[in-house]
Amino acid sequence: MKVYKRIFSLFLCALVALASSAQIVAPVHWSGEVVGDSIDVTATIDEGWGMAIFEIEGVEAVVEMEYYGTYRQRLAMIDGHAPSIRFNACNDMMCTAPEEWCYEDVSTNTIAPASTTQQPQGTNLWLIFLFGLLGGLLAIFTPCVWPIIPMTVSFFLKRGGGARDAIIYGLSIIVIYVGLGLLVTLLFGASALNELATNAVVNLFFFALLVVFALSFFGLFEITLPDSWSTALDGQARKTTGFLSILLMAFTLVIVSFSCTGPIIGTLLVEAAGRSLLAPTLGMLGFAIALAFPFALFAMFPTWMQNLPKSGSWMQSFKVTLAFLELALSFKFLSVADMAYGWGILPRWLFIAIWIGCFLGLGIYLIRKSWVGKVLAIISWAFTAYLIPGLWGAPVKAIAAFAPPAESTVNSLQQAVFEDYKEGLRYAREHDMPVLLNFTGYGCVNCRKMESWVLSDERVEERMNHYVVITLYVDGRQLTSDASETIGERNSRIQREQYGSNAQPYYIQLDSQGQSISSPCAFTTDPDQFLNWLLY
Repeated sequence: MKVYKRIFSLFLCALVALASSAQIVAPVHWSGEVVGDSIDVTATIDEGWGMAIFEIEGVEAVVEMEYYGTYRQRLAMIDGHAPSIRFNACNDMMCTAPEEWCYEDVSTNTIAPASTTQQPQGTNLWLIFLFGLLGGLLAIFTPCVWPIIPMTVSFFLKRGGGARDAIIYGLSIIVIYVGLGLLVTLLFGASALNELATNAVVNLFFFALLVVFALSFFGLFEITLPDSWSTALDGQARKTTGFLSILLMAFTLVIVSFSCTGPIIGTLLVEAAGRSLLAPTLGMLGFAIALAFPFALFAMFPTWMQNLPKSGSWMQSFKVTLAFLELALSFKFLSVADMAYGWGILPRWLFIAIWIGCFLGLGIYLIRKSWVGKVLAIISWAFTAYLIPGLWGAPVKAIAAFAPPAESTVNSLQQAVFEDYKEGLRYAREHDMPVLLNFTGYGCVNCRKMESWVLSDERVEERMNHYVVITLYVDGRQLTSDASETIGERNSRIQREQYGSNAQPYYIQLDSQGQSISSPCAFTTDPDQFLNWLLY
């Protein structure tokens, strides 16, 4: 037990260390002091960072660069209030998004950040955790996992163990799976995981991987680890005693169930890639908790096992259902690569047609099963009916995060829409029109949500008619005209160097001369909030 506590403590320390490294980066520290009708503002910049000041309220033509050290400036009060300062910070690896700071309360000499529309990072992390829980629950009912429950009960009955052993067994499963999430994160890092999520070549690999997983679930072949591994671990678990035997039993579960849990884990890690440094670990934590709970519960109360339904054809049905879902999801990754390279092989209508085929086929398969299967078949067909209007341009918002963007959110505006930064600015100058910059990505899930829930809103479209809209994809793989870089590299460089951000979606309003006229806007699903941000 002491050994277990030591290992679990080390695991918690690693998780806490990882969490602390994923905190919001704030390399610039502000303070201020009121002196008569002026305010002395001081910014302390962390070592290795530089700060760019884009705008100081009441001061014209401000473009300043400051580096590691202290920046001081005396500013005049404006109508009794302190001026705001818009800035961002960069180091060799990343840039923070532009922020606007203002002197909130002259009596306390504090600086407070202005509000933004950026979605809290914690929201995405909670979603990944919930996806992990769902994946773990699904895994329990697969043919590779369900039959292991009686084997587990038999093991603990022979040991004569009680609640303590059952809890240790459950925690061991959690430590093993979360350790996998930690390993993925530590091997690749946050920036590399983001590249995995948006890189077109890697998305092709993910597409092929999920197709293989789907074919495995359909029963064409089995993805298994060597039998000798599970046999050796199981035999060793029965020979040893104490904590080590429980840990080996947990490893046996992981290996024996791999052919069913592998596809689910792979899908979960792919979805977590690029969300944040903590996302793979939290996803695996959710998966492990859901998977470990019933094993620990039945190990603690073995007589409950008599009430469980026996293994049977329903497990195969469940596995085939997962195969249809895996196959549909795989085309999301092919779509990202297709849009990034401009191949044009998977337009939106074809993507939706493939999903219609998957869910139509799922319904046909399930309708011949039990009453539960028939209910699920009706649900699957109802979803199929919902998708059909998407073939003719309906928004079908339920799959906005997966499908290619609808044409109506990109090209239906009455005014000009450009995908080239310089051409768009040139058109704006010639026609004396404001500019709306839209930094987006083919692999950006939140961008698809914005397009479906916000940019397709009739009121937003009408308001955007007053702008020259410049849509810049930061992950496009087509080469520029001089073949010096890809279009995505060029657009990403523009966003980083000229606007100090590397997150998408990201919206900026410019005047006809290309000067910023408002604070940027990030992700939101509220059309009214976006409308209030638009100036024209």
